[in-house]
Amino acid sequence: MSSSQTDILLESGTNELEVVMFEIGSGVFGINVLKVREIINAVEVTTIPNSHPNVEGIIRLREEVLPVVNLAKVLEVPESTNPERDKFIIAELNQLKIAFRVHHVSRIHRISWEQIEKPSELSAGEQAHAIGIIKLADQMSILLDFEKVVVEIDPRAGVNVESLQTLGPRTRTTKKIIVAEDSAILRHLLKDTLTEAGYENLQFFENGKEAWNYLEDLSNDQSLEPQEEVNLIITDIEMPQMDGHHLTDRVKKASRLKNIPVIVFSSLITKDLFHKGETVGASAQVSKPEIVTLVEKIDSLIL
Repeated sequence: MSSSQTDILLESGTNELEVVMFEIGSGVFGINVLKVREIINAVEVTTIPNSHPNVEGIIRLREEVLPVVNLAKVLEVPESTNPERDKFIIAELNQLKIAFRVHHVSRIHRISWEQIEKPSELSAGEQAHAIGIIKLADQMSILLDFEKVVVEIDPRAGVNVESLQTLGPRTRTTKKIIVAEDSAILRHLLKDTLTEAGYENLQFFENGKEAWNYLEDLSNDQSLEPQEEVNLIITDIEMPQMDGHHLTDRVKKASRLKNIPVIVFSSLITKDLFHKGETVGASAQVSKPEIVTLVEKIDSLIL
């Protein structure tokens, strides 16, 4: 990776991302560069009996054993006619490292989240596995929801309300929390888990832009005290229109909002990328699906 690319990856709060474009069948798709550890030529896969239909098997990459997910099967499109030319995208998300088989990898695009439309505006097909549709000058492509792909294969990789039992009995609180999360499934799971943890006063937004519009209105209303209306903000990172880092950066630079705690809750919270949240002033950062840790951070910030 060149020094200029490294500089781009180190920037925080710009509402931009870099996307690796790849092909599966006749479709063009994308994955956030921050999830990609490397891209390799396809290698021989060792099959595992009784594995999930979308999991081809495992490979050994240096000292690690990684599962291989066939994205053509996930998206229900024809598989590669030249599998020896396929590529494996080695990605890290939800504290897992996984190899995703794709048919061709093209190039990296630097784009703004404003160029990505919400999945609800898609017509059909890959909508179920889409974060959004990327609008480029010469083409459109789908930014895939890799977390959803993984959780469908192994639900244990997702948010689990039963894990809250380790916290013991919980008391109810009226503290006001807003959550910016683009995934409808995760919004539902977060509502269930946070309610179970005692936090019932929740307001959800589908992306950072919608959350920011709400917060900005609060800030502009001099008859209200924003910190009394919102006690804490939870935000994902990858969201159409405005990402979580940019949302956090705006909150922390707004004089009437800056003291509201912001927790970044994302599959992109890795050891290598933790500095990005620190740069924009996040109060805490929790990797999905660590819901117990998320609740503990909430407790420490507002109780």
